Amino acid sequence: MRLAVNIDHIATIRNARGGKEPDPVRAAVDCEKAGAKGIVCHLREDRRHIHDEDVRRLRKAVRTKLDLEMAATEEIIRIAIDTKPDLVTLVPEHRLELTTEGGLDVVIQQTHLESVIKEFHRHKIPVSLFVDPLADQIEASRAVGSDMIELHTGEYAEATTSAGRAGQLKRLREGARLGRRLGLIVNAGHGLDYQNVGPVSRIREIEEVSIGHAIIVRAVEVGLVKAVREMKLLVSTK
Repeated sequence: MRLAVNIDHIATIRNARGGKEPDPVRAAVDCEKAGAKGIVCHLREDRRHIHDEDVRRLRKAVRTKLDLEMAATEEIIRIAIDTKPDLVTLVPEHRLELTTEGGLDVVIQQTHLESVIKEFHRHKIPVSLFVDPLADQIEASRAVGSDMIELHTGEYAEATTSAGRAGQLKRLREGARLGRRLGLIVNAGHGLDYQNVGPVSRIREIEEVSIGHAIIVRAVEVGLVKAVREMKLLVSTK
């Protein structure tokens, strides 16, 4: 399984004081040196962490894969097409949320998402949809033409009992299998950390996990390169 690292919170720290440090682009390069197979950043409408210029600089610096998380709004779509990341991941976005809360409702937004995906494909940019591990959402993702899905692992990560975690893990496993049967590439992410990533990494249908906050927190103690290497070892072990 591949590890992609979300570097949003490097930009969060920079923005807390202004200026240029720490630099998310330099952090992305360090993550790649440590073995990350992709870099993820979320260009939010309110620009609370990643800025437009960050995306442009990341596009020039990233050598593995640049995954731009984004809401399917006209302004952000235009920026994505202009910068041409290796992948865009469409996510729901609410201005007051601390972090992304749940997956896209693809069933309700089918017409809009189909149009957006066609536009990205016209510019040869693959598209992933961030969805909950529900059959109707996964099937709708296939119907609108998405290339892949990223299964939302938040409910699994937040489960407080062993029975709850087992139930959520079963949902992820079944969702991953359905996605693969439908011909979708399956990734996963949200809330994964050094303690809970192991069972998810053993779902063979999932090709990649995206992890950010836990790695940045660990990096405060051991440094970014070591934190990425530790996580890469965990997700590579099946």
